[in-house]
Amino acid sequence: MADDKKQKKGTLKVTQIASPIGRHRSQRVVLIGLGLNKLHRSRVLEDTPAVRGMINKVHHLVRVEEAG
Repeated sequence: MADDKKQKKGTLKVTQIASPIGRHRSQRVVLIGLGLNKLHRSRVLEDTPAVRGMINKVHHLVRVEEAG
């Protein structure tokens, strides 16, 4: 019965498209938290509210796509 309630969480592909140079330090820290540290690097992350909040903070520095 517990298996019926479990939902498969989606994933997001996050790609860094801009440099954090000249941005607030907190934005650089968020990029590192997402696993991004160089331009055009991508990570596939679980679609959770925490990850969505991090992406929202640096939305101008990253591109987000559905990964599955």
